[in-house]
Amino acid sequence: MADDSNNPNPKKGQINIELDEKVAEGTYSNLAIINHSVSEFVVDFVSIMPGTPKSKVKSRIILTPQHAKRLLKALGENVTRFENAHGEIKDYEQAPIPLNFGPTGQA
Repeated sequence: MADDSNNPNPKKGQINIELDEKVAEGTYSNLAIINHSVSEFVVDFVSIMPGTPKSKVKSRIILTPQHAKRLLKALGENVTRFENAHGEIKDYEQAPIPLNFGPTGQA
């Protein structure tokens, strides 16, 4: 990612995006819970650790349906490129989430 924050004349149509240190560290997630309404998709990222009876949502992203579809396409293209470079990603079966855990969708 190029840092154009010192460029006083960015090119027309170019977006200057900043990434602060705390956000750049990222947040680990091994569960995504997805819900939607007519106007938005809500993706909650959770980190569940073995032996821990309770987990908290670490991050929530709210998207328009159009952006959710673009994210789906972009993620699919990136998974394909990754697998072409590194081999197939194995999809291991995981134990089901307990029924009392929360909302319905998961990824």
